[in-house]
Amino acid sequence: MHPATARRAVAALVTSKIREIANAGLDAGDVLAFWFGEPDEVTPAFIREAAAAALAAGETFYTHNLGLAALREAIAAYLSRLHRPTDTGEIAVTASGMSALAIAFQALVDPGNRVVAVTPVWPNLVEIPKILSAQVEPVALRFGPGGWTLDLDRLLDALTPATQVLVINSPNNPTGWTATPDEQRAIFERCHRYGIWIVADDVYERLYYRGDARCAPSFLDFAPADARIVSTNSFSKAWLMTGFRLGWIAAPPTLVPELATLIEYNTSCSPVFVQRAGVAAIEGGEATVAATRARFRHARDRLVGALGALPDVAVALPPGAMYAFFRVRGVADSLAFCRELVLRERLGLAPGSAFGPDGEGFVRWCFAASDERLDEGAARLAQHLRSREAR
Repeated sequence: MHPATARRAVAALVTSKIREIANAGLDAGDVLAFWFGEPDEVTPAFIREAAAAALAAGETFYTHNLGLAALREAIAAYLSRLHRPTDTGEIAVTASGMSALAIAFQALVDPGNRVVAVTPVWPNLVEIPKILSAQVEPVALRFGPGGWTLDLDRLLDALTPATQVLVINSPNNPTGWTATPDEQRAIFERCHRYGIWIVADDVYERLYYRGDARCAPSFLDFAPADARIVSTNSFSKAWLMTGFRLGWIAAPPTLVPELATLIEYNTSCSPVFVQRAGVAAIEGGEATVAATRARFRHARDRLVGALGALPDVAVALPPGAMYAFFRVRGVADSLAFCRELVLRERLGLAPGSAFGPDGEGFVRWCFAASDERLDEGAARLAQHLRSREAR
């Protein structure tokens, strides 16, 4: 008898602990949910209207695997404004940032390959290579009074000639850690020396709060177009378009034809009306991005201030992304803590263990929310910590 089960690499995948907490709270009622990485605002009208106009015009057919020429041109021009000059031949449009990551790894990773990942990190970045039967080695960030930092020497030591891919998410989900230009150059030089591909998840690059910078530091600021760098990105966060499922890849032009083939065998193409919305977002959305960044900076400061006032919480101001990733004294099982929190206080947060073993003992709070929701959530957490202390 042959069991009707998936192959071993798939059966061994870690299921979402965030979803586990969300499912536990679905029937609780009156839950203040901050567990998912999603802004709480609806997509701006001008973006929705572009999608609606395309539908009204009957744009419901297949299109090029790599995306509409207009969208690829808009993305290339956008990246040229933010980083180095970028050509349309370096761009592939994908059906979400998640799809961009999956396709990038499919293009680069063989079974048994060694993949190094900076952690804690959104689980998709370490689980997707495992689907392809790669071996993933984490290099953990460190948490201290000044926040999350990278042990650069440790990472460089992990980047050996046997490494196929380095995956790095900066600004980072869940910690908000953001690589400095000097760190990026040192990482690039090591990877370039050994022929290691860099898969850079840049989805949060516009949600960066240091000074007046328009975006976070990027490998695309200095690396040439033919370098072994694949940058994945998404419209979801900065343009408030999570439900549109639209992303892109910037890659060496020699790799892009293979990406087109993989897109054909994954999703064929992204919907035309969704891509029209993407063009509208890129071409007319800088005010939206600026307002989103300003709103999230305010929310970050407000929430971190409230968390920092709690005696059992250790938290630092994240320089990027849209999460506070904080430690609660005495919490060794973050999944159990978050389950108790949602059942007792109707407060939905994400357990740090959802982001790998290096996140255990921490809790993630998505601060892309209104002042009222953040204040009420902080009050519920404070109440829970008081009741926990009394027990």
